[in-house]
This record gives sequence, structure tokens and C-alpha cells, in this order.
Amino acid sequence: MRRQFGMFLGLGLITPLVPLAAAAPAVAAVAPATTSPVVAATTKDPFSKFKVSVKYTKATKRGGKITYYIKAKNLGPYDADYFGVGGFLPKGVVPTLKWGGPKGTKCVWQGQIFLCMPRYQVPVGGTTWLNFQLTLKKNTKGLAKAKVGVVAYDLPTGAENLDQEELGRLGLKGHLFMKNTATKIVWPQKRRTGSTYTPPPPPPQPKWNPPSNTYVERNEKKDT
Repeated sequence: MRRQFGMFLGLGLITPLVPLAAAAPAVAAVAPATTSPVVAATTKDPFSKFKVSVKYTKATKRGGKITYYIKAKNLGPYDADYFGVGGFLPKGVVPTLKWGGPKGTKCVWQGQIFLCMPRYQVPVGGTTWLNFQLTLKKNTKGLAKAKVGVVAYDLPTGAENLDQEELGRLGLKGHLFMKNTATKIVWPQKRRTGSTYTPPPPPPQPKWNPPSNTYVERNEKKDT
């Protein structure tokens, strides 16, 4: 069994996260927050590298839903013990979403960051997953951009039983394994010809149909 999800909150390991630039390397450092313990940058290889695949809704209407399916495989070289699945959500969404993950998964949503921590570690070669569905506000338009995947921390051997304060002094190394997504928000417009225009039907909405072993809950956004 892994540490409680509250450790992410206690160490300030959620709010300091910032999206990677397009030209940034696949593995990047986590930026520190001014009110949280510093999460040190690192150029070394992570303890656990993740291969991430993402499926998501490519187009939806205004006020529609976007569903994300994240699958992550631990490529090693060590078992992954301290990591979260999720990422940076689009702007202009309603403050409630629906998610599903392995039983015992705990999630938190602060600002644009939605992050979930499965209950058990993932061995080398093993996989974990997360599905979640959000709803756009009716006035949101353009592209709904997100960055989703895994954030993994290098927890040193022997540090499993340290308290939050001691872990904070260690300066845990953070690595992002993320995929960029962009969902087109479709809204039919009338042609400027004076003729009658019948807009096409909106694209079909994806069905929320997670695997049979899914543990489904809802999360409300927390103000920051």
C-alpha cells in the first residue's frame, strides 16, 4: 500500500506544478511554490520512467463534455511508489467532474490541476490508468487544451516512513510525463447570405463507459 494522498497536499506537490513548454524535454523539473516546500529541479534520470498513452474527445459542442482515458506503463528502472495521474485541465470548465480509476484511488482538483493517486505502487512493466470526464461552460469556445499524464517523484530508499516536514527538507525530485491534447469546440454559425441555413448536428458525445472494475466518484474544484 502506498502513502496517503494527503502527502501531496502537505508537501505542496500539487500547486507548484506548471505546464511544460512545447520545446521542453520529456522529463522536466517541478517549479517551487512560494508558500510550499521547495521541489528541487533535476537533470538526472528519474527512478521510474512512464510511457503514457491518452485517448480523448477530439470535438464537442459548447457546454459539451470531454472524456480523457489515460494509461501509463512504468518502464523502470524501479517500482513507482510516489506518483500521480492526471494533469492540467482546460480553462472554462464547470467545477465538477466525474472520474474512474483503480479501487482506492484518491483525487484532488485545485486550480487547473487534477491529480489522482492510486492506492498501490506500480512495478516495473506494470500499468495504471485513469478516466475522467469534464463539462465545458456554455460560453467556452475555441480549443480546450489540456496536458495529461503522470507526475512522478523520486522517493529515496528508506524515506517511506518520514513525516511531511522531513520529506519537505529532502527536496523531492519531480518528473512530468505528459501528452498535449486539444479539443475543438464546435458552434454552428449562420452564413451571411440571407438564405436559410440549417446547421449540422453537433458531433456525437463520447459515452462514459469505463471498465467494469472502475471505481467512480465525482470531484469538485477547490478554489486556490
